[in-house]
Amino acid sequence: MNIIYNIAIGLTELALKFIALFNTKIKLGVNGRSRTFSILKNTIQSTDKYIWFHCASLGEYEQGLPVFKDIKKLYKNHKIVLTFFSPSGYEIRKNTDVADVVVYLPIDTKQNAKRFFNLVNPELTVFVKYDIWPNYLKELKKRQRRAILISALFRENQSYFKWYGSFMRNKLFAFEHIFTQDEKSKHLLESIDYSNVSVSGDTRFDRVTSQLDQDNTLDFVSEFKNNRLCFVAGSTWPEDEKILVDYINTTTENIKFVITPHNIKTAHVQKLKHSILKKTILFSEKESVSLSDFQVLIIDTIGLLSRIYSYANIAYVGGAIGSTGLHNILEPAVFGVPIIIGNNHEKFPEANLMIKNAGVLEIKNIEDFKLIMSQLTQDKEFLNSLGEKNSNFIKKNNGAVIQITDYLRI
Repeated sequence: MNIIYNIAIGLTELALKFIALFNTKIKLGVNGRSRTFSILKNTIQSTDKYIWFHCASLGEYEQGLPVFKDIKKLYKNHKIVLTFFSPSGYEIRKNTDVADVVVYLPIDTKQNAKRFFNLVNPELTVFVKYDIWPNYLKELKKRQRRAILISALFRENQSYFKWYGSFMRNKLFAFEHIFTQDEKSKHLLESIDYSNVSVSGDTRFDRVTSQLDQDNTLDFVSEFKNNRLCFVAGSTWPEDEKILVDYINTTTENIKFVITPHNIKTAHVQKLKHSILKKTILFSEKESVSLSDFQVLIIDTIGLLSRIYSYANIAYVGGAIGSTGLHNILEPAVFGVPIIIGNNHEKFPEANLMIKNAGVLEIKNIEDFKLIMSQLTQDKEFLNSLGEKNSNFIKKNNGAVIQITDYLRI
């Protein structure tokens, strides 16, 4: 199996280089990985001690950030190397101050793994959630370096728990401890005789709670909202936007709408804008106009959504009407906002829990959406009670970071 994997990963590397000729995002990753060893060679000092943080993408970075910050305080004499696999993580967070060096993780070949460890030689490695790379983990174990996996989430249908999954299953034992998000993941690990496991919960709860300590003021959103009921739709995809546009175009409710599309390319944003019949403006057009005159504001930039949610009276989080995957529902929840999502959320345990125990409502179609919006806009007590449930749910589930850092202090 090891030989098959190494052949497959080599072919994958070649395939990515070919696809990069036609795909801008893939090209960013390929070009970035080609520079990794040069960057490391020029910045890594053999006299320094290093800790390695690895995240697949931006979501895992945000999930791991509160842990990264505490580890940095705990290991003040160490420098931090942060790696990403996806351009959506690296390109947005390449200048983060949580790390001394930020690079793309080279493809998981045996040669790359050895070369990486020869340069970085980390005393501690922290992987976030699920980005498991066999050759890197094999090298970690071979060199007897400390490694933990945080916010891990496992499902029965993953190869680790199948009869044919011994190759991947064995690599999990490179981690000296795994911190899972839920009891189900813990039991699955125990079923393969992995016993160094704790249920710490999801570090994203700690991450979003820290948002309350920041200044979330955005003057342009205040001006746009103008003390009206404000609906914020975050990380929307075309299937989400179809429902939203239908509602916006037909509603007679006195509501302000903020839409933050996942795709902010000009062609898509312009198409979205022109499909809306109400008075609409883009973030990039906001200068020298009175924003309070508009009913719809489309955010055609990145990095503002978590702060925009603080202005929401109702939030919609995209990705679960289609098959792209639900985006972060904890970000609006921390502000005590009722949340609407699509019904394809089976792989997101926080969504399932919050539908049962908090203020998250699911829809299947435009009819469901209109019914829920009618309830929320006409019944203020109902709206406020759902928001309060979400806020309390976030508070109740804090504490994952403390468990992880307490373990590392031992």
